[in-house]
Amino acid sequence: MGLAVAQSITAADDLRLASVWVRDADAKSRFERPDEVLFSRDIDAVVRAADVLIDFSLPEATAAVLSAAVRHERPLVCGVSGLSTEQQGLLDRAADSIAIVYDRNMSLGIAVLDAIVRRAASALGGEFRVEIHETHHVHKLDAPSGTALKLGEGVAAARGTDANAIDYKVERRGEVPGEHAVVFTSASEQLRLEHSVTTRQVFADGALRAARWVRDQPPGRYSMREVLAVD
Repeated sequence: MGLAVAQSITAADDLRLASVWVRDADAKSRFERPDEVLFSRDIDAVVRAADVLIDFSLPEATAAVLSAAVRHERPLVCGVSGLSTEQQGLLDRAADSIAIVYDRNMSLGIAVLDAIVRRAASALGGEFRVEIHETHHVHKLDAPSGTALKLGEGVAAARGTDANAIDYKVERRGEVPGEHAVVFTSASEQLRLEHSVTTRQVFADGALRAARWVRDQPPGRYSMREVLAVD
């Protein structure tokens, strides 16, 4: 995802790729116009060079990224999935000092689906059973996906119930980028709300939209629903 985000920034008329946090020197060769960009393993140097940070790295790097963002007072867009409860706590504490958009899925469509699902869950009530179906490529390790869990948490929040009570249906096949459906079923009817991804470019597009938005926000923790104003 990092390369896709960098390429999208380079292609945008209103954005400039300032710096990239790298693990090896060879990474530079994969970027367009590398001489215009700072490539460094020094996270402080990388953060200082930028106005807004976008992180799609790994949970193991989250503490270092948040610490540097707070030190240098840079807003952050974080799309890292699989964060632990402790790492989520680090996000919350960092959001006291800087603006953070954190979401396990940066897709604009998923942000809208999340808002619709919450409204549907609240309106339909507990007599409708909820299932969340998700399909991804065979290489994906986590199951249910972070997006499925996000949708389940939205249902639970709208109903004031426990997300663990929701039934998740998981499928891994082929090279499917991502398909999600939230199904509400009663004794007499069914409502099915769906979203599918045709290319992972949607996550880069969403991250850039979030980066444009978060620069002007006060400290706090935000999601893509706030970015799109669909709450």
